[in-house]
Amino acid sequence: MQSKATPDTPAATPTIGGADGGIALALLRAAHPAPTVAVTALITALAAASGRDPRGCLLVALAVLTGQLSVGWSNDRIDVERDTAAHRRDKPLVTGAVPTRTVAVAAGCAVILCVPLSLASGLLAGAAHLIGVAAAWCYNLGVKRTLLSWLPYAVAFGLLPAFVTLGLPGHPWPPVWLVSAGALLGVGAHLTNVLPDIDADLAAGVRGLPQRLGRRGARALAALVLPAASVVLVLGPAGAPGVTGWAGLGMTAALGIATVLPLGSDPASRAPFLATMGLVGIDVALLLLRGTTLA
Repeated sequence: MQSKATPDTPAATPTIGGADGGIALALLRAAHPAPTVAVTALITALAAASGRDPRGCLLVALAVLTGQLSVGWSNDRIDVERDTAAHRRDKPLVTGAVPTRTVAVAAGCAVILCVPLSLASGLLAGAAHLIGVAAAWCYNLGVKRTLLSWLPYAVAFGLLPAFVTLGLPGHPWPPVWLVSAGALLGVGAHLTNVLPDIDADLAAGVRGLPQRLGRRGARALAALVLPAASVVLVLGPAGAPGVTGWAGLGMTAALGIATVLPLGSDPASRAPFLATMGLVGIDVALLLLRGTTLA
């Protein structure tokens, strides 16, 4: 059995680029870099397509980045004891590669920076983004343990398009279909993100929606929610979807189902969640290629 590393004890493993470089890399890994980069890139692309100028796009990117970093770091800091009990050697805080205090300070600094960066796009736009970030923090702080675990994801993802459009001249609210699609994608991301950890979560007393459904039930619900988001994105905008829209719908529907199929024998695989992020990227690309007006 692997010995447990106390959260603030440096791991006896070599670091890359010296101690400071090793801690920096561990801090980056604790921020959940894959979804952080994916969400930041996709929302920045939406901002550019909506007509935001380079400065506006940069402000959107920095606001979303700092918000996502704060959520990722707070998640690992809040869950450090549970992750240690579950022997999560993939977590830098569990291995001692980075001190808990460092992650806590980083999360605090990121969320403090997120406030003015969000409000720089306007009061309404900033409020929409900050509500989404607050929802994600609520998830980390305990909502994840309840039947409403899906709600923070739905709120956070649903409000991201509003952050983009409310920063435009006239502060237009995004169409209902775009908010709905974002919320559905958020719920799907929640379901696939939790899949690898369901057994450990149940052992730790975490009983969110996916844990209550079980791995098979969570997969089945995700297989419904993710294609539904694609349907909304294709059929929601005015006008006929066209060949590109229908082809895109078929492709994303198939990918949505494929993301939740049990591949291989490793239940801890992160492939379903990474595939979900890929599906979100395809949905956004199809939306932009169609030239749909976001507001």
